[in-house]
Amino acid sequence: MDPDVHAQVAAAAAAEGVSVSAWLTAAARRALKLREGLAAVAEWEAEHGAFTREELEAARRRAGASDPGQRSA
Repeated sequence: MDPDVHAQVAAAAAAEGVSVSAWLTAAARRALKLREGLAAVAEWEAEHGAFTREELEAARRRAGASDPGQRSA
């Protein structure tokens, strides 16, 4: 692992009061869940067509992200 990334991971784990292994496991679970969600969206769009700008804006409002560049965690 890149030393800078390891240092940030170790600091984040310490701040959350968990081991580095537990922090990495949680991060991996979030990443896998995100990949699964993105794959589901791609599958839906392949079958039904791409979401419109209006649909995407409505989804962002429901998710609480008003800025298109903003992502919720």
